[in-house]
Amino acid sequence: MTRGRPRSFDPDVALQAAMLVFWRDGFRAASMAALTAAMGINKPSLYAAFGDKEQLYQKALARYAARHGMAHYRALHEQKDARRAVEACLRSRVDDQTDPARPRGCFEVVGSADCGTPGMPQSVDDALRGAVRAQAAMFEARLKRAVALGQLPPETDYRALGVYFATVASGLAVQARAGASRKSLMAVVDSAMAAWPAR
Repeated sequence: MTRGRPRSFDPDVALQAAMLVFWRDGFRAASMAALTAAMGINKPSLYAAFGDKEQLYQKALARYAARHGMAHYRALHEQKDARRAVEACLRSRVDDQTDPARPRGCFEVVGSADCGTPGMPQSVDDALRGAVRAQAAMFEARLKRAVALGQLPPETDYRALGVYFATVASGLAVQARAGASRKSLMAVVDSAMAAWPAR
């Protein structure tokens, strides 16, 4: 039995390149020509290694979540004090989303702009909506724990506060995408943290 020819490209490097294209353009605007050019492969190689565009996007989204989303998650949980943890998470996002080495903004927020539009595959739409819900749930869980630990007043509506900070996080991404400076976005974080309930 003869073996097929080995791949002449590194799938990990190719997927990283695809992730950056999708991060910059979103699902619908990212063309196959742009993807294959960035990945350094032809269409048959792309299909063989990653599946179709929809499957490639799902892999890129998972990579983003693992490489970038987890960094924000860690920032939210490394600090024992909940207020410092939320602030660290928001500042981590600002640093990530204004890094000149990468597309500005957030992969998930850029992608979610296409949700509900014609031509958007349902699986991609569902994955992006799920990512947005997961962000709110992440803040909510941390704030629920803060109430239990006495770091927030017992009457705090941690669900509403979680949605608030998730909304701030998404807004930071939109502003970063539009070219807002790191300094101005860090000032937004300062303002957002002023809403922290007093004990």
